[in-house]
Amino acid sequence: MDVSQYLEIFLDETKEHLQNLNTQILILESDPENENTINEIFRAAHSLKGMAGTMGYERMKNLTHDMENVFSEVRNGKLKVMPEMIDVLFQCLDALEEYTDNIQSSASEGTNDNQAIIDRLNAILNGGSVPQPKKESAPTGEAASSGAGADEEEKWNSINLEETQIRVIKEAQKMGKNVYGINVVVQDSCILKAARAFLVFKALEEKGEIIVSVPSAQDVEDEKFDKDFTLVVISEQPLEDVMNAAANVSEIAKVTGDSIALEKNKSYEAVAVSMQTEAPKPQSAAAVPAGDNNKKAAPKPAAEKKQTPGKPVVNRTVRVDIEKLDVLMNLVSELIIAKNSLVAASTQEQNAGVEEHIEYLESVTTNLHESVMKVRMVPIESVVNKFPRMVRDLSKTLNKKMELYMTGEETELDRTVVDEIGDPLMHLLRNSADHGLESAEVRKKRGKPEVGSIFLDAYQDGNNVIIEVRDDGNGIDVEAVKSKAIERGAITPEQADNMTDKEIINLLFLPSFSTAKKVTDVSGRGVGLDVVKSKIESLSGEVEVKSELGVGSTWTIRLPLTLAIIQALMVVVGGEKYAIALGSIQTIEDIAPEDIKLVQNEEVINLRGTVIPIIRLSEILEVESTTAPEDNMAVVIVKKGDKMAGLVIDELIGQQEIVIKSLGKYIKQTKFISGATILGDGEVALILDANALM
Repeated sequence: MDVSQYLEIFLDETKEHLQNLNTQILILESDPENENTINEIFRAAHSLKGMAGTMGYERMKNLTHDMENVFSEVRNGKLKVMPEMIDVLFQCLDALEEYTDNIQSSASEGTNDNQAIIDRLNAILNGGSVPQPKKESAPTGEAASSGAGADEEEKWNSINLEETQIRVIKEAQKMGKNVYGINVVVQDSCILKAARAFLVFKALEEKGEIIVSVPSAQDVEDEKFDKDFTLVVISEQPLEDVMNAAANVSEIAKVTGDSIALEKNKSYEAVAVSMQTEAPKPQSAAAVPAGDNNKKAAPKPAAEKKQTPGKPVVNRTVRVDIEKLDVLMNLVSELIIAKNSLVAASTQEQNAGVEEHIEYLESVTTNLHESVMKVRMVPIESVVNKFPRMVRDLSKTLNKKMELYMTGEETELDRTVVDEIGDPLMHLLRNSADHGLESAEVRKKRGKPEVGSIFLDAYQDGNNVIIEVRDDGNGIDVEAVKSKAIERGAITPEQADNMTDKEIINLLFLPSFSTAKKVTDVSGRGVGLDVVKSKIESLSGEVEVKSELGVGSTWTIRLPLTLAIIQALMVVVGGEKYAIALGSIQTIEDIAPEDIKLVQNEEVINLRGTVIPIIRLSEILEVESTTAPEDNMAVVIVKKGDKMAGLVIDELIGQQEIVIKSLGKYIKQTKFISGATILGDGEVALILDANALM
């Protein structure tokens, strides 16, 4: 059965279940006796198991099956929810997200069995303490000397075995199966070590079952190994055949191996594997026909044939209330009636009827536009739901007490905007947790509660949505930012003296700017605020920050409700038509040439007591202005945050609703043009981005 057609639905539903599990496990951590939450987690794990099994994702199915088993016991009252169980459950979710990401990018779940997590789940199930992942210990002198010969050339590897793995090995040996330790060395010249290792795993899985990998399968996949890795394989086939399967993978320098024998009634923490036998070198590429060599190097398991090549298209679905679709359907039928009326009227002589029908058509299209907008709108809940879990993890990583409070999750935004705002918000929250909140000791000294507070608030404001991230932490140290900027050469000491606090704080948005004293997993690499700014501005939004030292910071993001259709002011510059989004326009002024003054060699106007710099669009756009120097100028006053500027144009056309068309790769270099629109007469007008111009 070809299940690839269901891949998109599978991924959508898996992500929903994972988000639900994240939320429910967070609730369970604070309320371990909550029966509804326990039942909900059991149901979600059960659903995931069934879906993964149907799609043929065995590793995902096995992991969710063990999660389901644990919660079955919790439901029956045989197990109590303990903090260590919560940690293991979050590890399970991370592993399931990794599988989901793999499936989304390649339609395959990958090769990581996450055996360590499964072992920890089974340990919880058996009532024992949760085994902690052990570090690979070096072989002891005693172990090293117990092998045959024990000379210096002999290859030894010490492999940590957990109780369950020892049980599996003993069980396999009882059934007459062989247990081998295999060490694989990759050639020095190999560029893609992880890819070669993957082929070795695949080849050995054809011969038997890999139960242990040192380093772990995930580390091998991430290339976190030097030149070699060691595997414990259960197989019914001879050692030579198993080793040859690995040796036949190209760019493998050496494969050694031996049988593992466990003594009865002995408890093992580590088993020393003597690698005495070496696999014969595979034939060189020259000696073997290319086709045959490829077949040996990358054996294709039967299960793989079901998967379809290519990256699956996902995340393009929107769940819509049926009533919204009914309204949409009704408006489309109205549109057809209007079109038919217009066709009929155009054949008649009188024009009065045509104008009437055009008005009717205009009314229907406006309603249709509003309905389609509503269909495209989704709550930002889908993005912000993952943040409580992230803040919990940050609290443990940074060893700071913190709580996240969220409001306005039901606020709706265009789906295309919602898909893009996750990363900027994540950066701001991590920034608040790491840079903003102080340690518990410092907070105590300052008379603040030990637990820091981070707030994420969203609300609609006219045709915009405002998202605020604020904290009650240290705030931004303006002096520290100033000295860092001078040290980096971003500004001179003279410039620094003339800058306001707000201008200095805005330096944080410069690329690679970080005030962190040391680089951690959370911050200090200088990636973050510049990414936030560029991403938000690419969505025609803006971001600003207000901060008070010792009190906290507030980061405010302002986004348009939709990116598809906007109200714009149409203007003419040098005989060409341009559009400026109405949302950024404050007023339109008529300015006499003598009212223009020079400040620091820049042109400014004094508008009702406010000094505003002016931008001559004809110079920026490199077109010749059609107004004479002595004539009064039409100036469009635009605003970005607290800043204002005046855009000098040649003439005004008026307000118009325009459909934004992206120019994509054609104008990557021209930041101040955000797209184009097609006017009623078929002419193309470019849309000016006031934010970028400022």
